[in-house]
Amino acid sequence: MTPENRAGYWRANLRLLLGCMIVWFVCSYGFGILFVDALNKIQFGGFRLGFWFAQQGSIYIFVLLLFFYAWRMNYLDRKYDVHED
Repeated sequence: MTPENRAGYWRANLRLLLGCMIVWFVCSYGFGILFVDALNKIQFGGFRLGFWFAQQGSIYIFVLLLFFYAWRMNYLDRKYDVHED
């Protein structure tokens, strides 16, 4: 792997990781704590949306982010030819 490809792979990896962390932060801290009063005006499955995000929603988002990260890293591994076949 050339130094340019290595640097590009690392940048893409960090960009993906940062994006996932921002989504996780917004969903868990933002929706569950900061915006809970505004979200509690919305009902979701019989529960207030702010309460739902604080109790379960952020966990579901985290699990979805795990699958998204694995899928996207497989794509990046193949793009930069560092996959394990």
